[in-house]
Amino acid sequence: AAAAAAPPAPSAPFFGQSCCLIDDAERCVRPAGNASFSKRIQKSISQKKLKLDIDKSVRHLYICDFHKNFIQSVRNKRKRKTSDDGGDSPEHETDVPEVDLFQLQVNTLRRYKRHYKLQTRPGLNKAQLAETVSRHFRNIQVNEKETLTCFIYMVKSNKGRLEQKSESSKQLE
Repeated sequence: AAAAAAPPAPSAPFFGQSCCLIDDAERCVRPAGNASFSKRIQKSISQKKLKLDIDKSVRHLYICDFHKNFIQSVRNKRKRKTSDDGGDSPEHETDVPEVDLFQLQVNTLRRYKRHYKLQTRPGLNKAQLAETVSRHFRNIQVNEKETLTCFIYMVKSNKGRLEQKSESSKQLE
């Protein structure tokens, strides 16, 4: 009886589960996908004043692909600063592609955290870890020109990162 009261473990949604959201006072009946209702999604919903809320009677936090894509499309429109404001580009709304790191396995998220030496409290669950990694990933500064140039060179020369390292170590011998 005590096990029935415990919340389900944050794993993949069960077959037949429906979205946990209430859309404009009506419960969504679409099948739940892999995306979970996180604090970041809740913040986006409240900031954009969307008529979405979580159904507190369900025992999972999975949302359907429709709502996931809808929330991402609303959230991804960001304003860029003009050169008058000190920014580099003209002011316009751009679609910033969102990478859904909730799809990754926990071990992959942990490797990312370890690689970038991200500081977190111990014992994070997958949703919390994915949230931390997503926040870091969105804020990484990338020199796009240099990255694209390197990528095109690697593709044209049929070299991968591992091959490049082994060749540079051969040159040292």
